[in-house]
Amino acid sequence: MTHVIEVPRADDAAAMGPLQLKAWLQTYPCEDAGIDENWIHEHRGSSATEEGIAQWREFIEAARQQPDLLFCRVVRAGTEIVGFLCGRRDEVVTLGPMYLLEEAQGRGIGGRLMGEFLTWAGSVPMRLWVTDYNERAIRFYQRHGFKVTGERELWQGKLPNVRMARDATSSGNLS
Repeated sequence: MTHVIEVPRADDAAAMGPLQLKAWLQTYPCEDAGIDENWIHEHRGSSATEEGIAQWREFIEAARQQPDLLFCRVVRAGTEIVGFLCGRRDEVVTLGPMYLLEEAQGRGIGGRLMGEFLTWAGSVPMRLWVTDYNERAIRFYQRHGFKVTGERELWQGKLPNVRMARDATSSGNLS
């Protein structure tokens, strides 16, 4: 199936909240960290509610109105959204969230999505948070020039995250 990357429409918000929850359920359960499906539903389930979907709709609209400050792209497989990447520009560019469902991983789609983001961001410093046991994501970000900084946080007191950063570069994209 062909995967298409495009700017989301307001009505895509209805799919993005549930997709975020599904991606969390696929990615983050970890017995050692005490993260299970119940914890994920408790802390991320709101993304699939009317309120969470309304927040996505607001972000999509804000990104349409301020494309120089806010970035958002969705990945479609046919009519279904199977991933997205968002970001914002403040004093530095912050990447996140970025999710691809398992069935869309390993096909170069994440690299294409990252390429669009890096082109948008340009040659400025960038940062993101990534869960420290999500080794696949850490390797992906490293391939795109991000390095672990050593800064750590426990999201919601439990999910262990590490900061990754990418220095300003002369080119917006790595080959």
